[in-house]
Amino acid sequence: MAAALTSRKARGSPGALGTGILRGLEAAPNMSCGCRTLTAGLIPPDATLYFDVVLLDVWNKADTVQVSTLQHPAHCPRTVQDSDFVRYHYNGTLLDGTAFDTSYSRGGTYDTYVGSGWLIKGMDQGLLGMCPGERRKIIIPPFLAYGEKGYGTVIPPQASLVFHVLLIDVHNPKDTVQLETLELPPGCVRRAVAGDFMRYHYNGSLMDGTLFDSSYSRNHTYNTYVGQGYIIPGMDQGLQGACMGERRRITIPPHLAYGENGTGDKIPGSAVLIFDVHVIDFHNPGDPVEIKVLSPPPETCNETAQPGDFIRYHYNCSLLDGTKLFSSHDYGDPQEATLGANKVIEGLDTGLQGMCVGERRQLVVPPHLAHGESGARGVPGSAVLLFEVELVSREEGLPTGYLFVWHEDPPVNLFEGLDLNKDGEVPPEEFSTFIKAQVSEGKGRLMPGQDPEKTIADMFQNQDRNQDGKITVEELKLKSDEDQERVHEEL
Repeated sequence: MAAALTSRKARGSPGALGTGILRGLEAAPNMSCGCRTLTAGLIPPDATLYFDVVLLDVWNKADTVQVSTLQHPAHCPRTVQDSDFVRYHYNGTLLDGTAFDTSYSRGGTYDTYVGSGWLIKGMDQGLLGMCPGERRKIIIPPFLAYGEKGYGTVIPPQASLVFHVLLIDVHNPKDTVQLETLELPPGCVRRAVAGDFMRYHYNGSLMDGTLFDSSYSRNHTYNTYVGQGYIIPGMDQGLQGACMGERRRITIPPHLAYGENGTGDKIPGSAVLIFDVHVIDFHNPGDPVEIKVLSPPPETCNETAQPGDFIRYHYNCSLLDGTKLFSSHDYGDPQEATLGANKVIEGLDTGLQGMCVGERRQLVVPPHLAHGESGARGVPGSAVLLFEVELVSREEGLPTGYLFVWHEDPPVNLFEGLDLNKDGEVPPEEFSTFIKAQVSEGKGRLMPGQDPEKTIADMFQNQDRNQDGKITVEELKLKSDEDQERVHEEL
């Protein structure tokens, strides 16, 4: 009976021998050295031999690269293709688990082109179709790795290689900026163009989801001109065409971001950047006030608010993202102002002019006609303001420089009218009594919107030219006469 090679003992599952498994083998004499003796005298004749075997590697010429996905991201914006540039982490082992290399120990990703001969053939194949954030196990037979020669002292000849790979990001040198609209507000009437100044919030992350910066953490928008080179080229491109209030995702390849060198300690070289952006507002330095009539006046309107008029109006003021700033309704009474007197911001003054009593308007005021780059209490710098205004009342103003005007011609002998006790001089009391009588009798009117007592006191001060507390006939002059004298002097 012929003897056979038998398994004496195995550690692991019975059946085929796998790598890393220790198995004991028993060889009968006729299956080993038989009656022959080894010259060194180590194996006697007719000896039965016992072998403890560990299988280190096994492959077949028909083998291909074996790929198994260990973890797949929920969102896959693109997959690896030939000629792409990839950044990935890896642990490399032999088939028996012996580690030979890892990118993690070097503190940085392995960065290279795929399908261009920079990698072993098996890795070129194993990376194809991978998503950023995906984890794969890639087993490569030796003829698609380092073959008969191996590599240095760490990879022996004819070794199969096992790579556990985490793909960080991928791009192609031909890639452009990719835009994805996440939320588009209704009624977008204007889109950002080059030269606009924009305020926006953002979260910036790498392709694997690592956050590298956020404006929200600073509780302040990022403010900049668009298309003027103040920001990275990809962001310059990605912000153009956005609407106020829009949320969009901007994916920027490294050649339109920070390139091969990266920046700081949070953006590595050759990194693809993803920005989730919320556009708060934008404007152009040449923008005027935008006026939209929300409701016309209830009755026919023949007179509108003009510079110099004293008006009362209600208003609501907010940012373009809906953040409420101020409202006259919070105080109960309407706001009061004299138009054209620098009592309110320029844009609001402009938007109130031409209104009829009872009319409601919406005003969009750019920052250069509001509170500018510095902002004001409660108003961010460079903020576009949205007003809803309603004109409650209007009093016709006076010509520039006038504190009081007569509806008809002034009295023929004005000084006699002022000099109530006929003593040849007019003290403040007589002056005030006369002016108030003119107003109450409907013969004249004071500048609206100011304290009448202060206005009359200012008028007296203007006429009391020697500041002795009384007006004489020589001192008294109408403003129209003063203006005429000034014209003659200039001529």
